[in-house]
Amino acid sequence: MTEKDALQPIRGDKGATDPGPRNIELDRQNPDILIPPETDNGSIPNLKFSFGMAHNRLEEGGWAREVTVRELPAAKGLAGVDMRLDSGVVRELHWHKEAEWGYVLEGRCRVTVVDPDRNVFIDDLEAGDIWLFPSGTPHSIQGLEGGCEFLLVFDDGNFSENETLLVTELMAHMPRDVIAKNFGIPAEHFDNLPPKEKYIFRLPVPAPLEEVLKDLPDQRPHNPYTIHSSELKPTQWGPAGATTIIDAKNFPITNMSALIIDLEPGALREIHWHPDGDEWQYYLSGEARMTVFDATSKARTFNYRAGDVGYVPRTLAHYIENIGDKPVRVLNIFNTPIYKDISLNQWLALTPPDLVRGHLNLDDVAMAALRRERRSVVK
Repeated sequence: MTEKDALQPIRGDKGATDPGPRNIELDRQNPDILIPPETDNGSIPNLKFSFGMAHNRLEEGGWAREVTVRELPAAKGLAGVDMRLDSGVVRELHWHKEAEWGYVLEGRCRVTVVDPDRNVFIDDLEAGDIWLFPSGTPHSIQGLEGGCEFLLVFDDGNFSENETLLVTELMAHMPRDVIAKNFGIPAEHFDNLPPKEKYIFRLPVPAPLEEVLKDLPDQRPHNPYTIHSSELKPTQWGPAGATTIIDAKNFPITNMSALIIDLEPGALREIHWHPDGDEWQYYLSGEARMTVFDATSKARTFNYRAGDVGYVPRTLAHYIENIGDKPVRVLNIFNTPIYKDISLNQWLALTPPDLVRGHLNLDDVAMAALRRERRSVVK
């Protein structure tokens, strides 16, 4: 497609052609930014960033890339990492100042956790499974046969995957005589400690889970650190799609909540907002658009597709619409333990009718369309 034939920034009698130079493919993927709806207004900040634009850290047998407040300045409350580990490859033993919410995108992996009560937790996960590692709790992740890719979300936008607390760096930066005294053996037994981080490195594919567990103490946590996709049941479903809530009600260990949204072509995640949590979005499939509304008549519309990150600060109204011909699946993660939302339709339906009519001048058909029951996805 030439610049002359490309989509032009014209809406009715507004705008003018763009003769270039221009990135036509980028414009094609973001039509509502190139030609914003008339309802857009004011100065909403950028609420989109693609992992495809994030710096990729390549390591032996894996990689990691992140979208944080540095890449997406509006995302002050949450940050995310996309990571790939080949067969046997390990994300080394480490811990974070932040809690870590994980979602397996592809393949299989093994997570290992030792918690403050000295409980040992090891589990094998596959696509669609979720974990939560609380702040300060040491853990590792290892790719099983065929490797894995997973999404990580942290409850602080300033998080950086390059600044985690690693066991190799801990040992490298403690005096050798102190390490010897700590373990009660001569210092020469630590002569081969790595001089710096390993971060991501190769090991053989681990033995079957039951073999590994039989050699470890039989002390397990009261609440598991993982939840399997087979345990997740849609909260609502219908011809338009489905929503699935994962929060402290069905995953007690978590301090972050999530909503998995499936939208059929033409369907809408209804207009709503979240009273107490920022929303970090990751688009798994399809093509979608979202308008975000803020006070003083501010509104801006964005387009998303697989691999994109979206962000909505708490209390800002928004929707997600499937504008393609294939299903949309998007993960919404919140920095609160219990999922909450306010539906525009339900709010109006539960308000005295005369008060609603007085505000919006709705006719009888519009008033009849107000519904008191929850219906998160509509078509």
